[in-house]
Amino acid sequence: MSKQSILGRMSQLVRANVNAMLDRSEDPEKMLDQMVRDFTNNISEAEEAIAQTIGNLRMMEDDYSEDLENSRSWGQKALAASRKADEFRDSGNTDNAQKFDNLAKVAIQRQMEAESSAKSAEPTITSQREIVDRLKTGLEQMKTKRQQLVSKRDELIARSRAAHAQSQVHDAVKSIDVMDPTSEVGRFEEKIRREEARVRGRNELAASSLDAQFESLEDLGEQAEVDARLAALKSGSSSQGALGAGTGSAENTGSAETGVDERDFAQLETEDRERG
Repeated sequence: MSKQSILGRMSQLVRANVNAMLDRSEDPEKMLDQMVRDFTNNISEAEEAIAQTIGNLRMMEDDYSEDLENSRSWGQKALAASRKADEFRDSGNTDNAQKFDNLAKVAIQRQMEAESSAKSAEPTITSQREIVDRLKTGLEQMKTKRQQLVSKRDELIARSRAAHAQSQVHDAVKSIDVMDPTSEVGRFEEKIRREEARVRGRNELAASSLDAQFESLEDLGEQAEVDARLAALKSGSSSQGALGAGTGSAENTGSAETGVDERDFAQLETEDRERG
């Protein structure tokens, strides 16, 4: 049982693969053209068979007509022989009268044979005529079906070509669809966006670094001014007005950044008044 099951599955697998291969290799246009050719060949074979049947019917009709003609001809001959026999009998020539009576009988027998042959042929001829009529009708139907098949073939081929063209257009449009994240354009766009974001990040980092440098420069400039005024004070070259002009900013920054106590200024003022 197991062996039979394996063999059955193998046979089914082979058939499935063969059918799949045939399905892939089928071309609708070629298959439809072949169907039209096969149908046309069938019509040609049917026409040949019908022509042969019609030929046989015509031969039987000719034989039937010939039998009727022979029957009529032998009937006339029988009548002529009978009249001739009557003439000889009226003239007292019994021998010739008997002879022509015998001829009349032979003619009548031939007439009967021809009539019998014609009569026996009548059913066959009638049947053959019906068969020929049906064959002609069937042939016309086959021709109509062939025309319908040709029209359907043209329609299906047009639809197949249109579907193939639409598939090609769809594939072409899909390959360049900028909204498709799987397309090459989408991938390139994403890469450029990442690069732009990286550049913005670098610009922001550089800007924050420049701000810090400028702030440092401002602090250095202010400290340099303080040092310069202190030096001028010690040398006695600066005026009180110039000193007073920068006092506010120096006081604001000095006490906070140098750790000077405000009470030291008060002590200096007291000592200065005592000396005065």
